[in-house]
Formats: sequence, structure tokens, C-alpha cells
Amino acid sequence: MPSQRQIQRFVVALLALTLAGCGARPVAQFAPPAEGATPQLIYVATGRDLTPDGPAFGAKRAEKMSHARLTISVPPTHVTGQIEWPDATPDAATDFVITDSRRFTGAPAMLADLARNKPGRETLLFVHGYNYTLSEAAYRLAQVKQDFGTREPSVLFAWPSAGDPRGYIYDRDSVLFARDDLVRTLRDLTDGDRKVFILAHSMGAALTMEALRQAAIGGDRRILDRISGVVLMSPDIDPDLFRRQAQAIGALPQPFLIFTSQQDRALSLAGFLTGRKQRLGVIDSPESVAGLDVQVLDFSQLSDQRGINHAIAVTSPRAVRVLRGMMAQARTTGTGFGRYMVLNAAQ
Repeated sequence: MPSQRQIQRFVVALLALTLAGCGARPVAQFAPPAEGATPQLIYVATGRDLTPDGPAFGAKRAEKMSHARLTISVPPTHVTGQIEWPDATPDAATDFVITDSRRFTGAPAMLADLARNKPGRETLLFVHGYNYTLSEAAYRLAQVKQDFGTREPSVLFAWPSAGDPRGYIYDRDSVLFARDDLVRTLRDLTDGDRKVFILAHSMGAALTMEALRQAAIGGDRRILDRISGVVLMSPDIDPDLFRRQAQAIGALPQPFLIFTSQQDRALSLAGFLTGRKQRLGVIDSPESVAGLDVQVLDFSQLSDQRGINHAIAVTSPRAVRVLRGMMAQARTTGTGFGRYMVLNAAQ
């Protein structure tokens, strides 16, 4: 049985998440470009219904996938790890805004446009997590691209999250609903000699593992062989399930990184919702992944002490600085990350 203190912490966390979801969620808005702002080109493949039905458009599931392109402007005043939402009238000089958009007739049209605007053999694919609106997911990818200096063409796989903290079970069902679409998107992005690098967050990590498993058991090793790396950031997955998924996939794409933190309050809450079982994103030792060809980076000491610490690797300025330095060193020296590393600001 959980202790009284554990129950109190659970109730406080649940109230905090629910109250946060009851207020108006920020929505991406259009504005003219501004001098000094940085445009980030984001392609979108989504199973959400994009019919304009109010500020929360994109919350419903759709029968067919949609494809689009967004130019998201990052302001010159941008602070690492943050998304600068407008307080009132959007202004590209101070806020994240959309300066241009285009809807495509299908995946082939999107891929052709991507090749024209962002040529290259590798694409970054971002699979967002639980309780994300379409606006939040697109802006998060733009922020990650800006802070890490990513130049590869980038695609957001926007699966139909309810965008509501009360929709945890709905989102878990949506993960299963979106598996086929993600496999299809991976197949599109790895056509010919192209490769894809996957960054998956939270429940999006569970979706990613399900899609990779589905490709493997379906005998489609070509997709898996064209994946140049996987990062599971704060994965909301049962460690036992992850092991079973990894075993079904077989040879995992490399590198295969798992970003964890014991400060992650969202995953602590998820543990209660799923029967007090520790989630993969809060493991505190390598035992849970022993024998698997994965590398674990523990970001617990790099928390910025803001929010719920559910995406420290990309929201904490200290974490971004440390991770960028490690990536640069790996490219320069060819030295990879250790099997289990606890990161700190001195690294």
C-alpha cells in the first residue's frame, strides 16, 4: 500500500496537472516576419483532424493522414529551453509565430517539397508525447531545432493526443490508433537511400517502440536498417514492456539512447495511474535495461527546477549546454556515450 505522503504527493500532482489543463492552452498564431528572427521549417505528418473547429483544432482522430509545412519564426530574444508564447498580439520580434504554411495533397507532395527546401539524406522525426496540442508539438520541435542548431530536414509526427491532462487513457488508445500511420511515415522517410533519426518524447516513445516492433514482426527490416539513431526522452513505458518490445525488434538501431530523470513528476504520476509501476524514464540504475543494446543518460542533476521536469534534456538550459557539448565531442573524437551516465553541469 502507498504511504500517506505518497498519496498526498499524488493528489497534489494530479491537481496541478488538471488545473493546468483547465486554463486556455496557447495556440500557434500567424504574424509577419521580423528582422533578426530565425525561421525554422517544420513538416507535419499527422493523424489528427485538421478541420478548423476552434482553437483546439487537431484534437480529434482522423481516418486519413494529413501533411503540411510550417515556417515557425523563433524570436531574436529567444531563451534556450523556452517557447516564447505571445501574451496578446503575436509579434515575431518577441514570440514564436507562424509566418507561412502550406497543406499538401499527400505524403509524396510533402516529400518532394522537403527535398527541394531541405535537401539531405537524413531527416529528424519528432514524435511528441502525452497531453500535447498540435501547436505545442510544432513549437517544441522548432525550439529543439533552434537550441541544438539542427540543420537536417525535420518532420513532426503529430499523433492524435487529446491535448488534455485528463485524457491519459484516451492518449494510450491513440498510440495504438497511430501505429500504422507511424510505420507508413517511416517507410516514406526512408525511401531510396534516405535515413531518419527519431526523437520521441514521453508516450511518443511508447508509440515509437510499437511502430519499430510492428515493422520487425512484419519482416520489414529495411525500415529498421535506415534508422540512423533513436532517442527516447522521458519514455512513458513499463520497463518490462520495453524489454519485450526490444526483444521483438531484434537488432536495435544505433545509437539507441534513453534520457531519464528521477525529478520527472509527470512520470511519477503515470506510475500511479498504471499501478505504481516505475516507468522507463525514471529508472535509477542500468539493471532495468541490462543486456539490451541501449545507452541511458540520467539528467536528474540538470533540472532547471521549473515545471514538472518532463523534458529536461531540451527545456533546461544547463542540460542543453551539456548535451550539445557531448554531441560535439562525440562528432570530433568519435567517442560514444557510456552505457549508463549520470550527467552533471561539469561534464
